[in-house]
Amino acid sequence: MSKKPTIVIVGAGFAGINLAKNISSKDADVILLDRNNYHMFQPLLYQVATGGLEASNIAYPIRKIFRKKKGFEFRMTEVKKVEFDKNRIVTPIGNIHYDYLVIATGSTNNFFGLDPIKDNFKSLKSVTQALEIRNTLMENLENLNVTYQDEIKDEIFNISIIGAGPAGVEIAGAIAEMKKNVLPKDFPTFDFTKMNIYLFEASSKVLAMMSPESSEAGLKYLEQLGVNVMLNSMVKDFDQHNVILDDGTKYKSKTAIWTAGVQAAPIAGFVKDELIAGKRIKVNDYNQSINYSNVFAIGDVSAHVTEEEPKGQPMLAQVAIQQGRLLGKNIIAHHRAQEMQSFEYDNKGIMATVGRNKAVAEIKKLKFKGFIAWFVWMAVHLMSLVGFRSKLMTLFDWTRSYFSYDRPLGAIIKSEDSIQHEPYV
Repeated sequence: MSKKPTIVIVGAGFAGINLAKNISSKDADVILLDRNNYHMFQPLLYQVATGGLEASNIAYPIRKIFRKKKGFEFRMTEVKKVEFDKNRIVTPIGNIHYDYLVIATGSTNNFFGLDPIKDNFKSLKSVTQALEIRNTLMENLENLNVTYQDEIKDEIFNISIIGAGPAGVEIAGAIAEMKKNVLPKDFPTFDFTKMNIYLFEASSKVLAMMSPESSEAGLKYLEQLGVNVMLNSMVKDFDQHNVILDDGTKYKSKTAIWTAGVQAAPIAGFVKDELIAGKRIKVNDYNQSINYSNVFAIGDVSAHVTEEEPKGQPMLAQVAIQQGRLLGKNIIAHHRAQEMQSFEYDNKGIMATVGRNKAVAEIKKLKFKGFIAWFVWMAVHLMSLVGFRSKLMTLFDWTRSYFSYDRPLGAIIKSEDSIQHEPYV
């Protein structure tokens, strides 16, 4: 048998972490690369953004996950490009050679033509961005306390969310619960009936990937919480004072959170023919690149195009997890000149929570809503967190919030240079 191969994995998301876990040190050496030294549980980012959880609850150190794994190395760096003809990747810390390369770089925001103003929006794709949203929400209220112009007050008070998928629905619901149960305790002199939470969606329904029943239930829950759901409303501009729709309608808002869409985040080196719309890397049944037999792609960055899935598998955590688990076996089989196993996605369902006792869940042929769906959502997400401490602290925070109708985290923590010292006038 040939010597152990070196497998380089780029990206420590759901796909990359599960792949690394499922490669035995007896079969291969693994080098995992990521720009951060932690694995992030992205579905709960919105809770960090709205003060429900500490960042440490959803960000777990990579080295701690693989502390006991032999034949494993982690390097915190960013990949600049792949040189396929030389079997190496180029990084700021030097070139790294591979026998097999797995790209699991995930996705980034798709601004649908609004890239020139993308910096005006708040994004929710990283822990840093979640903390920035939390700081912005609280800083807006502190600034409102020293603001005397009514027009500026409206801008500061109003919050806009663009995109009514799970992320948009969940953060809109969380902010609405803050408005109802938390913020009046901290700012008793404010009239929160004047605070508007707008959720803009270009299509005709929220949670478009779910059934009509779940979509209708999600819409009902949002409206019960006081969210202004604006369907068939495409955002065309945001100048940090107004959200402007394609028909010219303006909504005063100083803060707009972008959750409207994602696209793949491939690394440089692939040619145009190797990518599909959305920048996803074309792969075959085994998540293998169409042009390089020793290069694979899994998770959001990959796309196996078929008649049934013309855009590839859905960009969901469960797809990434399942692909990672199978690919570990397939790479070793390929190295040993054995037959690989085709990937078949086992759809375990989809769910979204809008607020306390308000959620929708679809598991196989079963559909749930209300408290049962909320409980299922909570149990699934709790068990999916990495590390016993993360599970325990998250359960504690959720239990406390459930019975106290409160969210514990409202401090503005940022660099001294970025703090607003001058009041609005």
